[in-house]
Amino acid sequence: MSVDIMKDIMNLSKNRGFVFQNSEIYGGLANTWDYGPLGSELKNNIKKAWWKFFIQDREDMVGLDAAILMNPRVWEASGHVSNFNDPLVDCKECKERFRADHLVEKTLNIPTANLTLKELNDLIQEKDDIVCPSCGKRNFTPARTFNLMFKTHQGVIETDKNIIYMRPETAQGIFVNFKNVLNSSRKKVPFGIGQIGKAFRNEITPGNFIFRTREFEQMEIEFFVEPGTELEWHEKWMEASKIFFTKILGIKEENLQFREHDPKELAHYANKTVDIEYKFPFGWGELEGIASRTNFDLSRHSEFSNEQLNYHDSKTGNTYIPYVIEPSFGADRTFLTVLIDAYTVETLPDGKERTVLKFAKNIAPVQIAVFPLKKNEPSIVNQSREIIKMLQKKFTVAYDDTAAIGKLYRRQDEIGTPYCITVDFDTVEKDQKVTVRNRDTMEQERIAIKDLPAYFEKEFEVEW
Repeated sequence: MSVDIMKDIMNLSKNRGFVFQNSEIYGGLANTWDYGPLGSELKNNIKKAWWKFFIQDREDMVGLDAAILMNPRVWEASGHVSNFNDPLVDCKECKERFRADHLVEKTLNIPTANLTLKELNDLIQEKDDIVCPSCGKRNFTPARTFNLMFKTHQGVIETDKNIIYMRPETAQGIFVNFKNVLNSSRKKVPFGIGQIGKAFRNEITPGNFIFRTREFEQMEIEFFVEPGTELEWHEKWMEASKIFFTKILGIKEENLQFREHDPKELAHYANKTVDIEYKFPFGWGELEGIASRTNFDLSRHSEFSNEQLNYHDSKTGNTYIPYVIEPSFGADRTFLTVLIDAYTVETLPDGKERTVLKFAKNIAPVQIAVFPLKKNEPSIVNQSREIIKMLQKKFTVAYDDTAAIGKLYRRQDEIGTPYCITVDFDTVEKDQKVTVRNRDTMEQERIAIKDLPAYFEKEFEVEW
């Protein structure tokens, strides 16, 4: 899949109402995006599928919705105030800014997670092939650290004493509520807490459409386990994630890979991390990170808050601070992955091309479209409306009469609608049957109106 595909997908996203440039009438704001009518439906369907699969359908999971703004001590305890930094360099020629570690990583193809600022600077100065990606020159400022958290102030007077932060991750909201959830839900370890919510990072070099943005949405789980069992649970969450991506969202397995972090690449709190990566047009990119975070977070919050965040096992009599497995998904990246993976351009027998989004049926923004063969014939229009009313109870249904049937099919193909129903004269005058057209095969069949609910119930059933 070529990089040019990204331009086609971005154009389709705008033209069909999936994603718009934020504040476009004012010239936009760099790397901020708005989800349009179809995009908001698709994104919500992805989130609902995630919530059902990982939260509602598991007895060992509960949900949470923590606030974006938190006591700033939370971020001191978690290490974000002192350590949540990226190394930044400027090109003196074109004035563009870049992450120093990304420059080194992409040019030299070496891991940089544990390189010091001095080591990064030395490599940038010594290696002649490290050049500015924008202008091609070699004239960089020394690398310096840059904190990724957005600051704001609580109250009417801005002082150092009332600084608060836009959360850079949703995880800490789960950790500080560990005792509340444990006491109110009566769950026993092993169990997990999941939530979906916005996070904010003042990224130095966001880009690639909605892949990396400063405002983004996470779907995160913190799964609490007995120390010594964490690696076994890590494997289980890897398998569950694979099922979600391939069976629930319909992403092609050949476009996914598991990449385990090198020991030198691991975060200081982790004893194992595996990324699930997708083969984007611009290269392999992280879709989900599954980290074994040990007991770092609960231990730190216990220390800073003076609250004991341990767990007493009534069966064994042991008391311990649980270890944590963290599957962390990006909702926006998952959206982009689903969009790219579904994007297909086919050559038809007549030599013409059709663009089709082959979404998994259960997450398509429109599941069924209904067309009257003749929009000025009251009996056909009324019957179409009755069918919509019948199907809307369980499916997302759209009505369209603004073009010829062939053009309507192509329009629905481009937005990924799995099935189209055409109501014609035979429907109302003879057999009470409609023509149902399949998006992927383009095959058509006549089905009785009374059988439509059962037919679509079967077609939209998710099996895994």
